[in-house]
Amino acid sequence: MDFNLLISSYSAVFTNVQVLLMTLLGAFGGVLLGAIPGMTATMGVALLIPFSFGMDLIPSIGLLLGIYCGGMYGGSISAILIHAPGTPSAAATLLDGFPMTQKGEAGRALSIAMFSSFCGGVIGALVMTFLSPLIADMAMNFGPGEMFMLAVFGLSVIIAISGKSIIKGMMSAFFGMLLCTVGLDPTNGIPRFITYSQTSLLEGFQFIPTLIGLFAIAEVIAGVERIIKGSEKQETSHEKITNVLPDLATIKKIWPNILSGGLIGTFIGAIPGAGGDIAVFVSYGASKSASKHPELYGTGIPQGVAATESANNGCSGGAMIPLLSLGVPGDAVTAILLGAFIMKGIQPGPMMYISELPTVYSVFAALMLANLCMLIVGCGGVRFFAKIVSVEKKMLYPIILVVSLLGAYSINKNVFDVGVCVAFGVIGWLMNKYEFPLSPILLTLILGPMCEKNFVRFMNIQKGNFFAITTSPIAMGFLLVAVAVILFSIYNQNKINKRQAAAKAAENAQE
Repeated sequence: MDFNLLISSYSAVFTNVQVLLMTLLGAFGGVLLGAIPGMTATMGVALLIPFSFGMDLIPSIGLLLGIYCGGMYGGSISAILIHAPGTPSAAATLLDGFPMTQKGEAGRALSIAMFSSFCGGVIGALVMTFLSPLIADMAMNFGPGEMFMLAVFGLSVIIAISGKSIIKGMMSAFFGMLLCTVGLDPTNGIPRFITYSQTSLLEGFQFIPTLIGLFAIAEVIAGVERIIKGSEKQETSHEKITNVLPDLATIKKIWPNILSGGLIGTFIGAIPGAGGDIAVFVSYGASKSASKHPELYGTGIPQGVAATESANNGCSGGAMIPLLSLGVPGDAVTAILLGAFIMKGIQPGPMMYISELPTVYSVFAALMLANLCMLIVGCGGVRFFAKIVSVEKKMLYPIILVVSLLGAYSINKNVFDVGVCVAFGVIGWLMNKYEFPLSPILLTLILGPMCEKNFVRFMNIQKGNFFAITTSPIAMGFLLVAVAVILFSIYNQNKINKRQAAAKAAENAQE
């Protein structure tokens, strides 16, 4: 590595006024778009890429990376404040973020999410800078068998996120798996549970409308029910936000979660086709399993927010690794960035490290700058965002409903998706009522298609010999870790149940 060139590239990027302004503008737009349910970072980058046509390469990449990083953090804002993930990657953040809001700690939750996103992004950017060729070579060893076992490993986290009842968590996961079977078979194109005339379901249930329905619409229905019964409590923001960043005591608590989440996000982000949706749940499950007090996860603790948000933005650096090193995009956003590079006459790939090394180092610097701009925008908005919880619920719920339905419609401009969103809102409300966890459904909707497609591809390649997968050290490594995670999660949940039973018995004895 040419450190002199690296330092000069960083200096050129951080002193270029146009790059600074474009990246800051991108981060601001990304945070706003990410906070709106349904408006993902991918959509933001796709919408604004035409504005980069007349710019030089680095200012345009700075703009797009600013949207990328800002959108990844922005999704946590609505997840924390209104129980509606702005992006799929923020679905795990609400597990502890929203309970923190209910405890009157909305500002603290937002500042932890922002700081963790920044640190995770920095970890991803540093790993990308110094280890990208090595990690790219590792990622290229992932064939269908390895991807299948990666999906199995991701599904092993279901027990860790199932909450009080493992059985109910598994039932939710099974329901999610059933939803994945609706639509055309991804390999043979055979319709399953539909006919060819049902064009709206040919690709199955769209993830974003389902996500919005299960969380945002379900919360609106539950809120209206509480208002009718007279049990709705109006929350007010009495929290004094003196510092927009977490205090030193909080940072000491969450730094292991930030470090592990950033590394997990970077590694999973570097695997083409994986992405932040998987990384956040894996990071959350790993954080809960490693905790001395796993029973506190899901009740509103900083460690849960830190683990997910650091993994969320760690993926931004990870996804850039195969893009620059191999010319293979790591996720949907980097696929759009690939088009931006080609549009500027640069073909990402191994030769880029030989013929376009200054450009590569400038991109490294632009990603670091994008994370810094995201932090600046986040710091400026924490106090304002935290005030949203003080809005009267009778006004807030209709606003959430309208924004959620618009988000569901905006994906495909399809009224059917709005109906899907409402239907899953009712399902989510009923499942919450009977304490069935919703997160396993999301995890299976993300990993189910990936698991099925790669299993079928692997079996076709190996002519039906499944045990050929034992010849892959990577696949076997994922399998062993998955088994360990399942066993440890069961042990943890049993320990939690015993503690809770003992505490309840002690309360009854006192009475």
